[in-house]
Amino acid sequence: MTTVEDPSSAAQGRPAGHTSVRVLLIPLVAAMMLSQLDTMIVGTALPTVTAELGGLEHVSWVVTAYTLATAVSTPVWGRLGDVRDRKNVLLAAIVVFLAGSALSGAAQDMGQLIGFRAVQGLGAGGLMAGVMAIVGELVPPRERGRYQGLISGAMAVAMIGGPMAGGAVTDHLGWRWAFYLNLPLGALALAMIWLLLRLPRRRRVARVDTLGAALLTVGISATVLLTTWGGTRYAWDSAAVVLLAAAAGAALWAFVRRQARTADPIMPLHMFQVRNFTLMSVIGFLTGFVMFGVLLFLPLYQQAVQGASATNSGLLLLPMLAALIAASLVAGRVTTVSGRYKVFPVTGGALLCAGAWLLSRMDTSTSRPTAALSMAVLGAGLGCLTQTVTVVAQNSVELRDIGAASAAVTLFRTLGSCFGVAVMGTLFNREVLRVTAERAPGGPALDNARLDAQSLERLEPALHEAYRHATAAGTHVAFLLCAGVGAAVLGAGLLVREVALRRAGQDTARPAVSRAPGGH
Repeated sequence: MTTVEDPSSAAQGRPAGHTSVRVLLIPLVAAMMLSQLDTMIVGTALPTVTAELGGLEHVSWVVTAYTLATAVSTPVWGRLGDVRDRKNVLLAAIVVFLAGSALSGAAQDMGQLIGFRAVQGLGAGGLMAGVMAIVGELVPPRERGRYQGLISGAMAVAMIGGPMAGGAVTDHLGWRWAFYLNLPLGALALAMIWLLLRLPRRRRVARVDTLGAALLTVGISATVLLTTWGGTRYAWDSAAVVLLAAAAGAALWAFVRRQARTADPIMPLHMFQVRNFTLMSVIGFLTGFVMFGVLLFLPLYQQAVQGASATNSGLLLLPMLAALIAASLVAGRVTTVSGRYKVFPVTGGALLCAGAWLLSRMDTSTSRPTAALSMAVLGAGLGCLTQTVTVVAQNSVELRDIGAASAAVTLFRTLGSCFGVAVMGTLFNREVLRVTAERAPGGPALDNARLDAQSLERLEPALHEAYRHATAAGTHVAFLLCAGVGAAVLGAGLLVREVALRRAGQDTARPAVSRAPGGH
């Protein structure tokens, strides 16, 4: 395989001027926020969707189909960007996402909505990995932290603001606009990227590893279904879960064997021979485990234990959001000025562990200011980690693999979130059932659908109090697990080998024209 790159400034490791990169950041962030906002907004709109379309027994597939399609397509999009025109690959991903959004908004039954959400997910898989790879190509390693810190802050806003926006849109415009709102935002991003983005041209002759893509699809699909159904639809020791685990293990093992043998791998294994890249993949997985688990169970605690409304529970997450954004910006700035970064995975792991431990200490008497402080500590830890993981991972590989590296980090974070929600959910449910049986023997079973403040207020006082204690006990074990995961992040951070990041104009050690057997 032969790669030829134009000797433009970007190809030589010199970024476009700061003004142009900052202008480009607008459509690039908009493209990334499409998928992030969609996930959060649609979750809020689902009760209204099922009321109109029916199919309540299949509603979980509206989320699962999207997550599944996103996970399986992310590595393929990332590698396509490396071997084809990265700009056109990102534009194609946006078009697929917008087509899925338009079709989802027009769905007439639950089956159509699930299918169209899968189309959306296929496009979403290329958004985050594509944007991160383009930033990595435009900006020298020394300055990536600053820009990706801004991107991380925007993602945090989407995670917290999405549910509130989803509620407002659904109440005033109808659930279909939860999908239609993607169209103007996506069209703006599409036009600006097409008109303004200029990347060095590459001509690279490479086959698409269809067998590897198929094996990866089976492996990731089985893994996501395993974490989605395990402990909920099926018991962890059921035949269905065991078969899914076996299928996931066999397919992923075969995928690794395939990547080691093919000349054009989707996920080049030589990336994992670099210690820092492997550590960032692990930290990305663990960070996703904590982040999405906390975002699920904190609002549950705030509503069931502290009596907050659904809207207010989103606002109560603002201390975590503010700390996350502040830490992201500080980490990006310090990395740009000093070129060093090891302090952030170490500090981030320590803060993640401390914040999760503080959250695990919350009970029925914990005040909101105390909870806010604990959330801020956790948010600061996440802010130190989110953009640092991407910067270090990209700095650990050559430019020709930057798309695959960005996609791998995104994939591991996604898989971490799936495992986090599944494992924490299992522990939460088990503890809730145990405490409920102790405090309200013979009372009705407690399930997540009845854990909102309004439903609990209608219960008799003794039963209400039992459910409050049960929810607090369930979140205690979930957050305690997060503290252990945070300790693992700290351990991985201590193993990071610091390699000073390059400034613009410094030798990148990545030639503009490279020819070598096997693909360089």
